[in-house]
Amino acid sequence: MRNQKLYKVTFLHLGKCYELYARHVASSNLWGFTEVGDLVFEPAGEGLVVDPTEERLREEFKDTRVLHLPMQAVIRIEEVDRKGTLAIRDAADGQKVTPFPMPPRNR
Repeated sequence: MRNQKLYKVTFLHLGKCYELYARHVASSNLWGFTEVGDLVFEPAGEGLVVDPTEERLREEFKDTRVLHLPMQAVIRIEEVDRKGTLAIRDAADGQKVTPFPMPPRNR
């Protein structure tokens, strides 16, 4: 397991900022998209503590083999040594840097 690369992928989706971990990140064959595959979750049923965010993400992406994320939605991709906690944050609360370029907001 140590020789497998692990990536932390931060992206925007429907006004939320998602942080997921994956083993595969590459430029997609679909022009303008980033390919994210082999999502990493803790084994189901391990331990007594249940992380509701991880359970929600596991349920949302349970049948997903590969995500094709628009490049402008990707905020950051980091190669990390170990998995941290997964997160879903409100993108408007200032906790994350907004990516460039962003379409103008309707007024």
